[in-house]
Amino acid sequence: MCWRYLRFAPRHSTKTVGQHKEKHINAMEITVKNDCVGVNWQTVSETLKSVGMAYHEPEKHRKAFEASHTKVFLYNADKLVGFGRALSDGAYQAAVYDCAVAVEYQGKGLGRMILENILSKLQDCNVILYASPGKEGFYEKLDFRKMKTGMARFTKSESMQQRGFTE
Repeated sequence: MCWRYLRFAPRHSTKTVGQHKEKHINAMEITVKNDCVGVNWQTVSETLKSVGMAYHEPEKHRKAFEASHTKVFLYNADKLVGFGRALSDGAYQAAVYDCAVAVEYQGKGLGRMILENILSKLQDCNVILYASPGKEGFYEKLDFRKMKTGMARFTKSESMQQRGFTE
């Protein structure tokens, strides 16, 4: 079991009180975990659903994460607040999947933390992913670029076309 404790302070806000501005920093203690021990798979499924991503029964997510080369889970205290995984040959190719942050924790740098953790374990690999429509800008900030020749064969092809993933 691999635990790493990080002190993480999300972006601060300022509020004017009388003539003074007050800075509010809501610091969180974020724990990064890189194994599947103790993960609540129901929370994984519900989080993916709540952010509009593909989701499955909890047992199917457990199987997928356990079979992955790299996995990352973020906790605020005991609450699972974000996660992601990558498949890889460990030599030169990898693909990132299921990166999600709970809605109430979005915009605090946790998605970046997940991806940076995954990418740090894939330094010699070309890495691909498919972004939800409208989320491409987030990945571009992390040096991902749109591909011109990507192809996909989905089990639910009509749904993926309706959601804007394919032509």
